[in-house]
Amino acid sequence: MQHDSHIQNLLKKFILNQCSQQEVDEVVRYIQNLTESSGLPTVEEVLAILDEKPMLTELDAMRIRDKILATPQKEQDLLSKRKYHFMKYAAAAVFIGVLATAYFFKDVLLNQQVQTTPAIVKQAVKDLEPGTDKAVLTLANGSQVVLANGASVKTQNAKSNGEEIIYEAKKGDAAKLVYNYLTIPRGGKFVIKLSDGTEVWLNSETKLKFPVAFIEGQTRKVELVYGEAYFDVSPSTKHKGAHFKVLNNKQEIDVIGTEFNIKAYKDETSIYTTLVEGKVDVNIGNRKQRLMPNQQLSLNIATSNSLIKNIDVYNEIAWKEGVFSFENITLKDMMKVLSRWYDFDVVFKNKAIENEIFDGVIRKTQSLDEILKSIKNFKIIKNYEIKNKQVTLE
Repeated sequence: MQHDSHIQNLLKKFILNQCSQQEVDEVVRYIQNLTESSGLPTVEEVLAILDEKPMLTELDAMRIRDKILATPQKEQDLLSKRKYHFMKYAAAAVFIGVLATAYFFKDVLLNQQVQTTPAIVKQAVKDLEPGTDKAVLTLANGSQVVLANGASVKTQNAKSNGEEIIYEAKKGDAAKLVYNYLTIPRGGKFVIKLSDGTEVWLNSETKLKFPVAFIEGQTRKVELVYGEAYFDVSPSTKHKGAHFKVLNNKQEIDVIGTEFNIKAYKDETSIYTTLVEGKVDVNIGNRKQRLMPNQQLSLNIATSNSLIKNIDVYNEIAWKEGVFSFENITLKDMMKVLSRWYDFDVVFKNKAIENEIFDGVIRKTQSLDEILKSIKNFKIIKNYEIKNKQVTLE
């Protein structure tokens, strides 16, 4: 925990359920004002604090956990009425996820003596570390440039510091469209700033086609070939009214100036377009459907049928802030998400657990072994094994 002694003591009291209402309010304000999760206690630190109260019963643990989980929900409801501050929301979510995980660890330890069938974790041959900043840039002539964390690269039109690549608008570049591709492998992520100022966060296993420069006054077009991307689009008012369009498979998204997420993985049966701010029109064949903030359009690839629903957008875009936020997701779908970031294949020995439901928050900086241990302690799985790049669950 990286914070002063006053906050440290408050967090400790909060975890042990010893705070007054005024102190609880102060903790919540502290979490809201965090800009990164490094100021939060880890699972290990929470467990160490809980160890100071060795007589904590199962009932006590669940009561404290429920109270802690309930408190930030009120703050979450307040946040939803204002513009999202995603880093702060992510920090709060991570804190609750850490606390929940810690209490479940504690609960399991307290009840080991009543387990009829002890859960045994098979020894991992090798842990899988989280993904990093990496991408492959394909230039117009077909040559490829590897982009990686810590490596600086400069091309004729762009420069990269190993975490993002920036294209600069230059006069005279826009007479003809010249395209580059940015491909993010499994276990990777990257950010690109296009020549018009639009920023795009690219998730693992994603490919984006884009021009090195846009033609002034004409519609700005890019193509999400596959994968997942979050767009913060430079508004049309800065580009003589030129709209921004994203092409993807069976749909075309017409943007005026907004923030939105598209998830279009090759192994998914649907494409999901989620609007955070602004306004977009989604064109599917001869149909046009407008999205409002906090709405998601799902498009069935096989049938072209679409559905718009209101959602909690945070769960859809938390990935760009370094967090996986899962709500009512099956274990099978959750492992699919994790497999892209940690680059592994999953095998279910027990098919029945594929549809087990999981709710929780996971930091993308955790190792896979840490995550699987937590899932095991939630009693969703009995055993797991990591061998090379294959994970077996039962």
